[in-house]
Amino acid sequence: MQDTKYTDSHEWIHCAGPTSGRVGITAHAQKELGEVVYIELPKIGQKVKSGEAVCVIESTKAATDVYAPISGTVIAINEVLTKNPHALNDDPEGAGWLFQIQFISSKEQDRLLSLEEYRALI
Repeated sequence: MQDTKYTDSHEWIHCAGPTSGRVGITAHAQKELGEVVYIELPKIGQKVKSGEAVCVIESTKAATDVYAPISGTVIAINEVLTKNPHALNDDPEGAGWLFQIQFISSKEQDRLLSLEEYRALI
């Protein structure tokens, strides 16, 4: 997707417009983690800074932090994952999104990776 950007720590953000976007982990990250069994999502209203740990994903292999790809405020979480964290395993770059963030500045997107740049990284 053209509106999707990536981090070198394997998060993605799909911009829903000029001021907000949905955040998740890449399929590559999910594959490396293995079967996800628990997710600690951020709180709605939580303010985050780019590169800051926002939530935790636990799998059968390991636990890992998820970092904010951009600074802003968490405005929604994927409620499906609170009841069924396994849903992240099926569609990490779609229905398995983690949270939605309202940007402080859309200029931070400029330092994120395109799909081609992310693919070259992995």
